[in-house]
Amino acid sequence: MLKTACQEQLLPGQTLQQKWDFARDAGFDGIELRAKGDLHFQERLPELRAARRDGVVMPTVCVDMLHFFGAFDADLRRDAIVQLKSQLSVIAELGGLGAQTPASYGMFSRRLPPFTPPRGADEERAVLLDGLTELGEHAAKEGVSLFLEPLNRYEDHMVNRLDQAAELIRAVGLDSVRIGIDSYHMNIEEADPAGAILAAAPYIGHAQVSDSNRFQPGAGHLDWPVWLAALHSIGYDGYLAVECCLTGDPVEAVRSIPTLLRRSGA
Repeated sequence: MLKTACQEQLLPGQTLQQKWDFARDAGFDGIELRAKGDLHFQERLPELRAARRDGVVMPTVCVDMLHFFGAFDADLRRDAIVQLKSQLSVIAELGGLGAQTPASYGMFSRRLPPFTPPRGADEERAVLLDGLTELGEHAAKEGVSLFLEPLNRYEDHMVNRLDQAAELIRAVGLDSVRIGIDSYHMNIEEADPAGAILAAAPYIGHAQVSDSNRFQPGAGHLDWPVWLAALHSIGYDGYLAVECCLTGDPVEAVRSIPTLLRRSGA
């Protein structure tokens, strides 16, 4: 049985301890944290340490920044790497598994005007490999992983599919760099999501879930039994971290997720 985690902003409660009480009662096994820029995640360490002492399980962190390590601007790339290194160090101190990040978000899309990015393919590959190598080496030193998340074509123009992420990870050659898959983005980009999971099996380290419409699992048309069966077949035993919007009553929507996923094969 796979473990489920809910991102902290989806859970009711003012503190992580209160959110954890709700999460456990609803059937979740952990809380996935969110990390803003400007070293905000590091500044939360007193709060996070107290939550860990109180038994809150915090296996992963998902970045929530304005720019990422694939940014066009060199200064923004450098800042994103500094932020991610800090986030990797914090999640390591909390006994977690790693941090999930895309190469970029909302920076450019080949599907929208002007269609041609301002940076050539060779330069983009070099930027991604440099960033993944530096971050992967830091993750390895901290004993955690960096999870590279492919985003759909409208949110990122560089890494959209699992095979693209896997190729970059092979080139980097570090076990500390893995793929963080996301069912929503896969629903858009992968012709055969289950097949994509099987093909990328050696590189998958984390999984985020939402339905085809970005709402909670069960609110769209994603074939959860097939998707989860693919994860089972590759021996994935990590967390299913819920990253979604909510439709309907938000509390009941969050409560419905573990039951739906486990009934579907989690």
